[in-house]
Amino acid sequence: MKDQRFKKMYIEITNVCNLSCDFCPKNSRQPQFMSLEDFDIITSRLMGYGKFIFFHVMGEPLLHPKLEDLLLIAENKGFKVNITTNGTLIRDASNTLLKSNALRQVNFSLHSFDANNIDYPIERYLENIADFAKKALSQRELYIALRLWNIEASKENDNNGKILEFLEKSFNLTYNIKEELKVRNSIKLMENLYLNEANKFDWPDMEGQTIDGRAFCYGLRDQIGILSDGSVIPCCLDNEGTITLGNLIQQPLEDILNSQRVMEIFNGFSEGKAVEDLCKRCGYRSRFK
Repeated sequence: MKDQRFKKMYIEITNVCNLSCDFCPKNSRQPQFMSLEDFDIITSRLMGYGKFIFFHVMGEPLLHPKLEDLLLIAENKGFKVNITTNGTLIRDASNTLLKSNALRQVNFSLHSFDANNIDYPIERYLENIADFAKKALSQRELYIALRLWNIEASKENDNNGKILEFLEKSFNLTYNIKEELKVRNSIKLMENLYLNEANKFDWPDMEGQTIDGRAFCYGLRDQIGILSDGSVIPCCLDNEGTITLGNLIQQPLEDILNSQRVMEIFNGFSEGKAVEDLCKRCGYRSRFK
Protein backbone atom coordinates (compact mmCIF):
# COMPACT_ATOMS: atom_id res chain seq x y z
CA MET A 1 0.00 0.00 0.00
CA LYS A 2 1.40 3.37 -0.99
CA ASP A 3 -0.63 6.12 0.74
CA GLN A 4 2.36 8.48 1.06
CA ARG A 5 4.23 5.95 3.17
CA PHE A 6 7.60 7.65 3.40
CA LYS A 7 8.43 11.06 4.89
CA LYS A 8 11.95 10.98 3.43
CA MET A 9 13.04 9.40 0.16
CA TYR A 10 16.78 9.80 -0.34
CA ILE A 11 18.03 9.82 -3.93
CA GLU A 12 21.79 9.83 -4.37
CA ILE A 13 22.11 11.70 -7.66
CA THR A 14 25.88 11.22 -7.48
CA ASN A 15 28.32 9.41 -5.19
CA VAL A 16 31.15 11.75 -6.25
CA CYS A 17 32.31 14.53 -3.93
CA ASN A 18 34.73 17.44 -4.27
CA LEU A 19 35.86 17.14 -0.64
CA SER A 20 37.26 14.39 1.55
CA CYS A 21 35.79 15.00 5.00
CA ASP A 22 37.39 13.17 7.90
CA PHE A 23 33.96 12.31 9.32
CA CYS A 24 32.72 10.79 6.06
CA PRO A 25 33.16 7.03 5.47
CA LYS A 26 33.44 7.55 1.67
CA ASN A 27 32.40 4.68 -0.57
CA SER A 28 34.20 2.20 -2.79
CA ARG A 29 31.46 2.04 -5.39
CA GLN A 30 32.00 3.01 -9.03
CA PRO A 31 31.91 6.83 -9.31
CA GLN A 32 28.63 7.73 -10.93
CA PHE A 33 26.27 10.56 -11.82
CA MET A 34 22.68 9.44 -12.14
CA SER A 35 21.38 9.93 -15.69
CA LEU A 36 18.23 11.91 -16.41
CA GLU A 37 16.65 8.76 -17.82
CA ASP A 38 17.32 6.77 -14.65
CA PHE A 39 16.16 9.65 -12.44
CA ASP A 40 12.95 9.84 -14.47
CA ILE A 41 12.29 6.12 -13.95
CA ILE A 42 13.13 6.27 -10.25
CA THR A 43 10.95 9.29 -9.51
CA SER A 44 8.08 7.79 -11.51
CA ARG A 45 8.26 4.68 -9.35
CA LEU A 46 8.37 6.77 -6.17
CA MET A 47 5.21 8.69 -7.02
CA GLY A 48 2.53 8.03 -4.45
CA TYR A 49 4.97 6.84 -1.80
CA GLY A 50 5.91 10.27 -0.48
CA LYS A 51 6.16 13.96 -1.26
CA PHE A 52 9.69 14.82 -0.18
CA ILE A 53 12.85 13.62 -1.91
CA PHE A 54 16.33 14.34 -0.61
CA PHE A 55 19.37 14.63 -2.86
CA HIS A 56 21.61 12.91 -0.36
CA VAL A 57 23.36 9.72 0.71
CA MET A 58 26.95 10.02 -0.49
CA GLY A 59 28.41 12.60 -2.86
CA GLU A 60 27.97 16.34 -3.40
CA PRO A 61 24.69 16.98 -5.29
CA LEU A 62 25.74 20.43 -6.54
CA LEU A 63 28.42 18.68 -8.63
CA HIS A 64 25.78 17.10 -10.87
CA PRO A 65 26.01 18.70 -14.36
CA LYS A 66 22.27 18.21 -14.94
CA LEU A 67 21.05 19.51 -11.58
CA GLU A 68 18.62 21.98 -13.19
CA ASP A 69 17.04 19.21 -15.27
CA LEU A 70 16.75 16.90 -12.27
CA LEU A 71 14.95 19.60 -10.32
CA LEU A 72 12.58 20.18 -13.24
CA ILE A 73 11.73 16.48 -13.50
CA ALA A 74 11.01 16.44 -9.77
CA GLU A 75 8.83 19.54 -10.09
CA ASN A 76 6.80 18.09 -12.96
CA LYS A 77 6.00 15.05 -10.81
CA GLY A 78 4.92 17.07 -7.81
CA PHE A 79 7.88 16.35 -5.54
CA LYS A 80 9.50 18.78 -3.14
CA VAL A 81 13.30 18.56 -3.05
CA ASN A 82 15.65 18.91 -0.09
CA ILE A 83 19.37 19.20 -0.80
CA THR A 84 22.25 18.54 1.59
CA THR A 85 25.51 20.15 0.49
CA ASN A 86 28.94 20.99 1.87
CA GLY A 87 28.36 24.50 0.53
CA THR A 88 31.62 24.97 -1.38
CA LEU A 89 29.82 25.19 -4.74
CA ILE A 90 26.86 27.30 -3.69
CA ARG A 91 27.99 30.45 -5.47
CA ASP A 92 27.93 28.79 -8.90
CA ALA A 93 24.75 26.80 -8.18
CA SER A 94 22.81 29.70 -6.67
CA ASN A 95 20.77 30.71 -9.71
CA THR A 96 19.85 27.11 -10.57
CA LEU A 97 18.57 26.53 -7.05
CA LEU A 98 16.71 29.79 -6.64
CA LYS A 99 14.66 29.43 -9.82
CA SER A 100 13.54 25.88 -9.03
CA ASN A 101 9.93 25.63 -7.88
CA ALA A 102 10.62 22.12 -6.57
CA LEU A 103 13.30 23.16 -4.09
CA ARG A 104 12.00 23.20 -0.53
CA GLN A 105 15.11 23.17 1.69
CA VAL A 106 18.88 23.43 1.53
CA ASN A 107 20.99 21.95 4.33
CA PHE A 108 24.54 23.24 4.63
CA SER A 109 27.02 20.98 6.43
CA LEU A 110 29.19 23.76 7.86
CA HIS A 111 31.35 21.21 9.67
CA SER A 112 32.69 20.19 6.23
CA PHE A 113 35.13 23.10 6.19
CA ASP A 114 36.84 22.05 9.40
CA ALA A 115 37.03 18.45 8.18
CA ASN A 116 39.19 19.34 5.14
CA ASN A 117 42.34 21.24 4.26
CA ILE A 118 40.65 23.95 2.21
CA ASP A 119 43.07 26.51 0.82
CA TYR A 120 41.00 29.65 1.33
CA PRO A 121 39.73 31.44 4.46
CA ILE A 122 36.66 30.18 6.25
CA GLU A 123 35.20 33.69 6.00
CA ARG A 124 34.98 33.38 2.20
CA TYR A 125 33.25 30.02 2.53
CA LEU A 126 30.74 31.44 5.00
CA GLU A 127 30.15 34.61 2.98
CA ASN A 128 29.09 32.59 -0.07
CA ILE A 129 26.61 30.61 2.03
CA ALA A 130 25.30 33.72 3.81
CA ASP A 131 24.89 35.56 0.49
CA PHE A 132 22.82 32.68 -0.86
CA ALA A 133 20.71 32.54 2.29
CA LYS A 134 19.99 36.27 2.26
CA LYS A 135 19.12 36.25 -1.44
CA ALA A 136 16.92 33.18 -1.10
CA LEU A 137 15.05 34.41 1.96
CA SER A 138 14.36 37.77 0.31
CA GLN A 139 13.06 36.26 -2.93
CA ARG A 140 11.04 33.17 -2.07
CA GLU A 141 9.93 30.69 0.56
CA LEU A 142 12.81 28.32 1.18
CA TYR A 143 14.02 26.61 4.35
CA ILE A 144 17.73 26.79 5.07
CA ALA A 145 19.44 24.73 7.75
CA LEU A 146 23.00 25.42 8.82
CA ARG A 147 24.48 22.32 10.42
CA LEU A 148 27.31 21.93 12.89
CA TRP A 149 27.31 18.19 13.42
CA ASN A 150 30.82 17.88 14.84
CA ILE A 151 30.44 18.36 18.58
CA GLU A 152 32.81 16.28 20.71
CA ALA A 153 32.75 16.37 24.50
CA SER A 154 36.54 16.22 24.73
CA LYS A 155 37.29 18.86 22.12
CA GLU A 156 36.64 22.58 21.69
CA ASN A 157 36.40 23.46 18.01
CA ASP A 158 37.97 26.83 17.12
CA ASN A 159 36.27 27.05 13.72
CA ASN A 160 32.86 26.54 15.31
CA GLY A 161 33.46 29.68 17.34
CA LYS A 162 34.41 31.60 14.20
CA ILE A 163 31.27 30.34 12.45
CA LEU A 164 29.01 31.44 15.28
CA GLU A 165 30.62 34.89 15.43
CA PHE A 166 30.28 35.26 11.67
CA LEU A 167 26.59 34.37 11.76
CA GLU A 168 25.91 36.86 14.54
CA LYS A 169 27.46 39.67 12.52
CA SER A 170 26.21 38.62 9.09
CA PHE A 171 22.57 38.32 10.16
CA ASN A 172 22.67 41.18 12.70
CA LEU A 173 21.73 38.98 15.62
CA THR A 174 21.32 40.64 18.99
CA TYR A 175 22.12 37.57 21.09
CA ASN A 176 25.05 35.25 21.65
CA ILE A 177 24.51 32.04 19.68
CA LYS A 178 26.95 30.04 21.78
CA GLU A 179 24.97 30.80 24.92
CA GLU A 180 21.71 29.88 23.20
CA LEU A 181 23.17 26.53 22.11
CA LYS A 182 23.78 25.67 25.74
CA VAL A 183 20.03 25.62 26.21
CA ARG A 184 18.92 23.95 22.96
CA ASN A 185 20.64 22.45 19.93
CA SER A 186 18.41 24.07 17.29
CA ILE A 187 18.04 27.82 16.90
CA LYS A 188 15.85 29.86 14.59
CA LEU A 189 18.17 32.65 13.43
CA MET A 190 15.46 34.36 11.38
CA GLU A 191 12.36 33.34 9.43
CA ASN A 192 13.09 30.02 7.63
CA LEU A 193 16.77 30.07 8.66
CA TYR A 194 17.93 27.60 11.29
CA LEU A 195 21.16 26.54 12.97
CA ASN A 196 21.42 22.94 14.18
CA GLU A 197 24.14 21.54 16.40
CA ALA A 198 24.69 17.82 16.97
CA ASN A 199 27.30 15.41 18.23
CA LYS A 200 29.71 13.79 15.82
CA PHE A 201 28.67 10.21 15.18
CA ASP A 202 30.32 7.14 13.70
CA TRP A 203 28.85 5.68 10.54
CA PRO A 204 27.87 2.00 10.72
CA ASP A 205 30.65 -0.26 9.48
CA MET A 206 30.69 -3.99 8.86
CA GLU A 207 34.09 -4.06 10.58
CA GLY A 208 32.67 -2.43 13.70
CA GLN A 209 31.55 -4.04 16.91
CA THR A 210 27.97 -5.22 17.31
CA ILE A 211 25.87 -3.15 19.69
CA ASP A 212 23.75 -4.89 22.29
CA GLY A 213 20.35 -3.82 23.48
CA ARG A 214 16.99 -2.99 22.02
CA ALA A 215 17.09 -1.79 18.42
CA PHE A 216 14.76 0.49 16.52
CA CYS A 217 15.14 2.46 13.28
CA TYR A 218 12.92 4.46 10.94
CA GLY A 219 14.52 2.83 7.91
CA LEU A 220 11.77 1.31 5.71
CA ARG A 221 9.26 2.82 8.14
CA ASP A 222 9.30 6.48 7.18
CA GLN A 223 12.41 6.65 5.00
CA ILE A 224 14.11 4.81 2.16
CA GLY A 225 17.24 5.39 0.06
CA ILE A 226 18.13 4.95 -3.60
CA LEU A 227 21.79 4.93 -4.62
CA SER A 228 23.13 6.41 -7.84
CA ASP A 229 22.90 3.06 -9.66
CA GLY A 230 19.27 2.58 -8.59
CA SER A 231 19.97 0.22 -5.68
CA VAL A 232 17.38 0.49 -2.91
CA ILE A 233 18.63 0.66 0.69
CA PRO A 234 16.75 0.97 3.99
CA CYS A 235 18.18 4.32 5.09
CA CYS A 236 20.67 7.07 4.28
CA LEU A 237 23.49 5.57 6.39
CA ASP A 238 24.17 2.55 4.18
CA ASN A 239 26.98 4.24 2.26
CA GLU A 240 28.20 1.10 0.50
CA GLY A 241 24.82 -0.39 -0.34
CA THR A 242 25.50 -3.28 2.02
CA ILE A 243 21.77 -3.88 2.44
CA THR A 244 20.71 -3.72 -1.21
CA LEU A 245 17.05 -4.71 -1.37
CA GLY A 246 16.52 -4.42 -5.12
CA ASN A 247 16.97 -1.94 -7.96
CA LEU A 248 14.35 0.70 -8.65
CA ILE A 249 15.45 1.15 -12.25
CA GLN A 250 14.71 -2.51 -12.92
CA GLN A 251 11.64 -3.22 -10.76
CA PRO A 252 8.67 -1.46 -9.11
CA LEU A 253 9.10 -0.32 -5.52
CA GLU A 254 6.10 -2.33 -4.36
CA ASP A 255 7.81 -5.56 -5.43
CA ILE A 256 10.88 -4.60 -3.40
CA LEU A 257 8.89 -3.62 -0.33
CA ASN A 258 6.98 -6.89 -0.37
CA SER A 259 10.16 -8.98 -0.38
CA GLN A 260 10.91 -11.30 2.52
CA ARG A 261 14.11 -9.43 3.41
CA VAL A 262 12.29 -6.11 3.75
CA MET A 263 9.57 -7.70 5.86
CA GLU A 264 12.16 -9.26 8.16
CA ILE A 265 13.95 -5.91 8.67
CA PHE A 266 10.68 -4.05 9.29
CA ASN A 267 9.22 -6.64 11.65
CA GLY A 268 12.53 -7.02 13.44
CA PHE A 269 12.63 -3.34 14.39
CA SER A 270 8.95 -3.54 15.38
CA GLU A 271 10.04 -6.16 17.93
CA GLY A 272 13.13 -4.22 19.00
CA LYS A 273 15.60 -6.36 17.06
CA ALA A 274 18.22 -5.54 14.43
CA VAL A 275 18.13 -8.24 11.78
CA GLU A 276 20.84 -7.10 9.35
CA ASP A 277 24.51 -7.27 10.34
CA LEU A 278 25.06 -3.61 9.40
CA CYS A 279 22.11 -2.53 11.55
CA LYS A 280 23.57 -4.48 14.48
CA ARG A 281 26.65 -2.25 14.21
CA CYS A 282 24.81 1.06 13.81
CA GLY A 283 25.07 3.40 16.79
CA TYR A 284 22.70 5.93 15.28
CA ARG A 285 19.75 3.78 16.24
CA SER A 286 20.43 4.66 19.89
CA ARG A 287 18.96 8.10 19.14
CA PHE A 288 15.53 6.53 18.71
CA LYS A 289 13.65 5.66 21.88
